[in-house]
Amino acid sequence: MPKNLVEPNLTKFEIFKTFLSLGLSSFGGPIAHLGIFNRELVLKRKWLNPSLFSEMVALCQFLPGPSSSQVGLSIGFIRGGFSGALAAWIGFTTPSAIILIVFGYLYINFSNFIPFGAIHGLKIFAVAIVAHAIWTMAFTFCKNLKCILITIIAASIILLSPSPLIQFLTIFFSGLLGAIIFKVSEETTGYTQINDIKIKFAFVLIIIFFTILFGLPLLVNWFPDPTITIIDSFYRAGSLVFGGGHVVLPLLQTEIVSSGTVSDDAFLAGYGAAQAMPGPLFAFAAYLGVVSNSFPNGLLGGVIALLAIYLPSFLLVLGILPFWYKIRNILIIKKAIIGINASVVGILIAAFFSPVAENGILTLHDLVIAFVFFYLINFYKIPIWALVLLCAIESWIFYSIF
Repeated sequence: MPKNLVEPNLTKFEIFKTFLSLGLSSFGGPIAHLGIFNRELVLKRKWLNPSLFSEMVALCQFLPGPSSSQVGLSIGFIRGGFSGALAAWIGFTTPSAIILIVFGYLYINFSNFIPFGAIHGLKIFAVAIVAHAIWTMAFTFCKNLKCILITIIAASIILLSPSPLIQFLTIFFSGLLGAIIFKVSEETTGYTQINDIKIKFAFVLIIIFFTILFGLPLLVNWFPDPTITIIDSFYRAGSLVFGGGHVVLPLLQTEIVSSGTVSDDAFLAGYGAAQAMPGPLFAFAAYLGVVSNSFPNGLLGGVIALLAIYLPSFLLVLGILPFWYKIRNILIIKKAIIGINASVVGILIAAFFSPVAENGILTLHDLVIAFVFFYLINFYKIPIWALVLLCAIESWIFYSIF
């Protein structure tokens, strides 16, 4: 890193402490997280300048995975090397992961004692939050007829055949189609070259990423071990999430619920609860690992799932950093991303119908409440955690009476 861009490296504890504070207070999803990072790390602490921060945001929007977490580990790397990246990730992810692991244990041990309405309220809120994600992503990624057609085709394909392979092929061919049919500006973007990672080592990280992605399914076929299977499922989900954290919902649903590893009810209850947590939505993986019906589950399953879903981010971010200033200006990449983003809206639409809506909307009351909370999310600046709590309480009261 050119020395004039940032101050000397920070201690790992300082990086961890700062990101732990952010992990405890960053509500509102990845866009809100990035705004908080800009305020706390760029403007207040001056850990990096605005130009470099913009580069990191651009990189992490380009790559699959959880954008805010990836920006965090990028900043940690810039200020403290590999151990700084790890400290930033642990600090930012730990609070939500711990809370969701505890919630997983509560669900396993006390779900029979928790009123139906309260749990169902979390599923209703999941309907509202996924509808909101589709609404906002459609306005961002479906701005012309070509994008809309890719979205419709992708949604139709996934509704007809919601398998991990079909989802992967849908994303892949949408990117390929986008590279062919879309036009983008040939204007290049200014850059800040990031050269702390040696080029050879960066290549190794990228090779490792693809080796694991394509090697794990083969390994599962040869050695059907449950631990390898769960790592494969979460690693693939973390590798294919384009377009925002909510897209992890259909990928995990296909990988985890369709296989019978986690029930629909447990999945949607946890997803609704995850909306109320600070920090990254990807910590939802820890909850799924805990409530898994098969080994590994519990605390071990939660830790394995969390590490597996985040490993692609470490490999890709640190592997792509040295090449980003060149890759971001390749026209075919820009065009492919347009197609990929349009397809992930379609994939999310498919997940909205099954399993989100079919499990969350059981009565006319549920439909009305989902619309009410969709409206509140869109037009009022009420904290998400408060809306989750309110939805659960309202549903609990309704189903207790009726």
